[in-house]
Amino acid sequence: MSTVRDRIWTIPNLMSFARLLGVPLFLWLLLVEHADGWAFFLLVLAGISDWLDGAVARATGQMSRLGELLDPLADRLYIAATVIGLAVRGIIPWWLVIVLAARDLMLVCLLPYLRRRGLLALPVTLVGKAATFCLLWGFPFLLLSTMAGGVGTWSSALGWAFAAWGVGLYWWAGLSYLAIARSLGSGSPGRHAPVR
Repeated sequence: MSTVRDRIWTIPNLMSFARLLGVPLFLWLLLVEHADGWAFFLLVLAGISDWLDGAVARATGQMSRLGELLDPLADRLYIAATVIGLAVRGIIPWWLVIVLAARDLMLVCLLPYLRRRGLLALPVTLVGKAATFCLLWGFPFLLLSTMAGGVGTWSSALGWAFAAWGVGLYWWAGLSYLAIARSLGSGSPGRHAPVR
């Protein structure tokens, strides 16, 4: 008999699936249609559902192994799609894409090390959650910075403030995950929630 943690069809997992389906729609709105208002709305909705699926999982006891993988995967895909889309549109510089990708590449290189020690992934940290929060809220504002007038000016300021904090926290979390991996390597193996 399967336990709750083995379940696939839970409300939080359905929310994560919906967020994943939104990634190609977001890119189409951003790159093909140049429908920045709708793309902004979809990014904000993704940010809210990112928080909501975790809250629902904890409140209803519907935490699952699949959810532990889907939630951060959706975060990574939204961040990747957003930075690439914004860079293609010339809204953010390409060096920002490289800085964020380098951190994720560093953590991907940890996977063989973790697997040899029987670990699926590293535990999520508060700094990692804060980094994801800042990035998922900074990018919508950067998207709105293309608007004329005061809305564009204020959105640019807010977007770059969130993005700067997000990038700093993203790397801080990445480096702390290296330290955690080193300390877990000498401990007993086990299953951990995925890195954010």
